[in-house]
Amino acid sequence: MLPSLLLPLVGVLFVGGFSARSYGWAAAGVIGTVVFAVVRWVTFTYEIVGDRLETKRSLISRSIRTIPLERIRGVDVSTPPMHRLLGLAILKIDTGASGSDEEAKLDGVTLAEAERLKSVLLRRSARPEERVPDVAATGPVERPIIVVPRRWLLYGPLSGAYLLTPFALAGGAVGLAFQWGDELGFGRDAAWTAGEWLWRHPYLLLIVALLLVVAMPFVGGLMYAVFNWDFTLKRRDGYLVAERGLINRRSVSLESERVRGYEIVDGLVERWAGVVRVWAIVTGLGDSQTRGQLLPDVPRTVAFQVTGEAVGPYRAALRAHPPIARNRRLFRAVFPWAALALVSAVAAWATGTMLWWIFLVLALLLAGAGVPLGLDRYASLGHGYDGVRLAVRSGSLRRSQAVVERRAVVGWRLRQTWFQRRAGVLT
Repeated sequence: MLPSLLLPLVGVLFVGGFSARSYGWAAAGVIGTVVFAVVRWVTFTYEIVGDRLETKRSLISRSIRTIPLERIRGVDVSTPPMHRLLGLAILKIDTGASGSDEEAKLDGVTLAEAERLKSVLLRRSARPEERVPDVAATGPVERPIIVVPRRWLLYGPLSGAYLLTPFALAGGAVGLAFQWGDELGFGRDAAWTAGEWLWRHPYLLLIVALLLVVAMPFVGGLMYAVFNWDFTLKRRDGYLVAERGLINRRSVSLESERVRGYEIVDGLVERWAGVVRVWAIVTGLGDSQTRGQLLPDVPRTVAFQVTGEAVGPYRAALRAHPPIARNRRLFRAVFPWAALALVSAVAAWATGTMLWWIFLVLALLLAGAGVPLGLDRYASLGHGYDGVRLAVRSGSLRRSQAVVERRAVVGWRLRQTWFQRRAGVLT
């Protein structure tokens, strides 16, 4: 826990002017953190009892959490830099019962223990008399499905992930300058003066904004590469295992029997480049967007090959939706901006204010852009069934195609709004 105190301690020393009192507060913080960490370590235990996992914490009050092994949907093993240096790992257990949060976390187990626990926890059941196998001795049976080539990391900026990183860094630097200007040596007034000077020279702000925009694909692509470095999808003893990461190496295991399908997602730019991302659809998985990723940005053909091998292929064409669906998509994309243009035109004619004319032009442009957007949304609609799996596709700026096994469908909900009843369609 000590490395996480570095920035707060530096802030305490700066605020205190490196005085004896600031050093005292910093020392108290370090000692308190060490004592708290040791007490937490001493009072926390875990045990596998028969077909369940029990975690116990006895700090002030005693807390026992019991997790049936059959409820476990996934196990996430990660090794941040400090853990990797010490030969440790963080093991997170997901049962889907707590939403986006993990059900339990074992922080600071050895790598060998993490692998052993991962094999045991992902069992469907475990009898009390059954001896836990020594995974380190026997070794798991692995079969790689795909190792994403590093050159495909160049697709990262197309997904839009981490693109706003330059603006976040710039905003953090500006906030640091205004808040800690005096402590950093150049004074808060100097930061305000610099900001006022830039405000009086808007062309410089425009240049800075353009530089940040230019840096977006490079910095965003770098962050994407760090998080998805050497992305590997493999099958290990009945589990799908996805490993990725350069600084923080992460391994997520999903039991194949609980994987009910997959979701293929692409944005507008990704579609033009022919690349997609893939997530698993797992029964009861809490946060599938972070713990169920099967593939980062890869070519579309590769994605369908991998999902067919890892989960199962979908062998039917998608059926197009009726023409009335196209009219509805066009109406939704055009009508709001057309209504705004009408209101702006009336206001501009009544007041003659330039601002309303600007709103009118912008609304007309957006209404015109709604036509191709609505047509693309209609073209993306589709559904199909091949006797084993159901597929549903929709969206435009973020198009998603979900493929789900028939056995995962437990019911249907049919819905008709007043407009849908008039049009003779339903959801």
